[in-house]
Amino acid sequence: MSFTLLTGLVAATLFATASAETHTIRFNNQCGYGTPQLVYNGAAVSTGQDYTVDGSFSGIAYLQTGDCGLNGEECLLLEMTLINPTVPGGGSSADISLIAPHAFNVQGSFSYFNGCNNTGANCADASCAAAFYQPDETEVQVACETDDVDLLIAFCADATQ
Repeated sequence: MSFTLLTGLVAATLFATASAETHTIRFNNQCGYGTPQLVYNGAAVSTGQDYTVDGSFSGIAYLQTGDCGLNGEECLLLEMTLINPTVPGGGSSADISLIAPHAFNVQGSFSYFNGCNNTGANCADASCAAAFYQPDETEVQVACETDDVDLLIAFCADATQ
């Protein structure tokens, strides 16, 4: 094997290892009732357990209290995209949505950890300023431009503290 080919293989392996990304979504349900739901592509991938994904992740979460639809209809919804930043202004983003058909049912919050620590949002009532009520209220999105950032989602508790 030539030196150039061997050097190229080693460099490709190092790049692949360095560019891999992993994200964990963790739940903290302090309500004493309900089941946290993490939904990806229309299917529940976690019902309260830590969920770790190798690669980027885009999904929704809510507390199933018996009144919520599969996509969190009639309940407070947390939306997230966890992705390593490749350009300035890129990277992870999360928010709380009360855009109809979503509605306040319990306090919900989120906070990044392992990067952008304690940066997040908390919605403790039906008129909280931290939630989307209309699709164009993008100022409530919370971004994080850190590789491999993780997300804590809390119900009936403030994850940002």
